[in-house]
Amino acid sequence: MNRREAIESAVRILAPRIPRHEFESVTDHALGSRGLHTASPETAAWLSLVAYIRHRFTDYDSLLDEGYDVESARFFVLDEMNAILEGWASPRRVQAEDEPE
Repeated sequence: MNRREAIESAVRILAPRIPRHEFESVTDHALGSRGLHTASPETAAWLSLVAYIRHRFTDYDSLLDEGYDVESARFFVLDEMNAILEGWASPRRVQAEDEPE
């Protein structure tokens, strides 16, 4: 199994009901991110999934633009992120102390 296949498999486990176009974006991000290059496929998939949801489906970036610090912005979008994970049938949730990016 090559790295792409391993990450795709991990994304399917982490978010079984993720829409196809979102699946492709999360996978591509996990493969293309320099910071995730050495991470295990499972870790790369999770961090990519969380970052994708945070930046695409929440007001996180707007909160940063308004002057909120990273920790506060992440706190305010946590419930929304977890609702998306739940909708995608993910067995995991983002915890307040998590720091994925």
